[in-house]
Amino acid sequence: MRKLLHFCFAPAVLFLVLPGGLAAQSHEPLRLVQTIAMPDVKGRLDHMDVDVKGKRLFVAGLENGTVEVIDLLSGKRMRSIPGFQKPQGIAYVAALNKMFVASGDDGMLRVFRGDTFEPVDAIKLELGPNRVAYDPQSKLLYVGYGGKDAGKDYGEVGIIDARKDKHIGDVKVAAHPAELLLDKSGKNLWVFVSAASKVQVVDTRKREVTSTWAVSSQRNGDGAFDEPLHRLMIGTRTPPSMIVLDSETGTEIASLPTVEGMDGVYFDAVRKRIYISGGRDNDVGYIFVYQQKDADHYEAIGKIATKSGAGTSFWSPELNRFYVAAPAHDNDEAAILVFEPQN
Repeated sequence: MRKLLHFCFAPAVLFLVLPGGLAAQSHEPLRLVQTIAMPDVKGRLDHMDVDVKGKRLFVAGLENGTVEVIDLLSGKRMRSIPGFQKPQGIAYVAALNKMFVASGDDGMLRVFRGDTFEPVDAIKLELGPNRVAYDPQSKLLYVGYGGKDAGKDYGEVGIIDARKDKHIGDVKVAAHPAELLLDKSGKNLWVFVSAASKVQVVDTRKREVTSTWAVSSQRNGDGAFDEPLHRLMIGTRTPPSMIVLDSETGTEIASLPTVEGMDGVYFDAVRKRIYISGGRDNDVGYIFVYQQKDADHYEAIGKIATKSGAGTSFWSPELNRFYVAAPAHDNDEAAILVFEPQN
């Protein structure tokens, strides 16, 4: 039976009176620790990935036609790679020394050396390549594309041999994939179909859809996966909600309001928290933070302001940092906002 939880924010900020009458603010769930400028980067920013060992962050400059490379140690942009038409999904694969970049408006998946960013290969798909998901066991990369972008009434998940840079197959899905989530075994792939407000489950061994589940709110765009508890956390846009589904049955467990212009959902497995960023086309962006009490119970514990239009984000558990991409706005240049979780 579906359980709907009432939405409320637990107190995230407390004030202590110190000697002299000064007020000290207690920690929120996330604290802004750094702002990294990206001068001359215009327009909307999209997906990100990270090189943990090399401390580099890769940012898709969707409307700028570039991939921005950020040196996280120096806190500065180290390189801008041009030549893309609507770059979106990025997968950095350290074991193969490769970076894969999907660009929607030319239907290409481009491959670069991970150390020098020298172009290695280019794989032609159809229009709309967006989300990517990499399976380190099979060395396969999954790329969502097709749908309305390609003039089709269905979408596809392309299967790429990441060692050989070869397109080896496709799985047909209901419409353009908005999100791809893999389990650790690489066998189950959850495909979010925003246009149809559905989640489709793909058996990657059979290369076919085995289940289709409806999502109660519309336009499910981003999500995260808690594998031990078998829970999918789904961000929707109409209305803006965080939906929790049982990843084995598709049963809806919880529904809580979330940020307008939702564009990033991540699960912090150590602290049992969900971070949802949003703000695209809004004057102020926010990060909503939720606490997972147990598999079936969730509570909103924070609402942290970011920047205008700051929608997309990326969580690195290895670096213990949450990155939010803030586009240029008025007199403010584009930047990466770096947040540290607070215990």
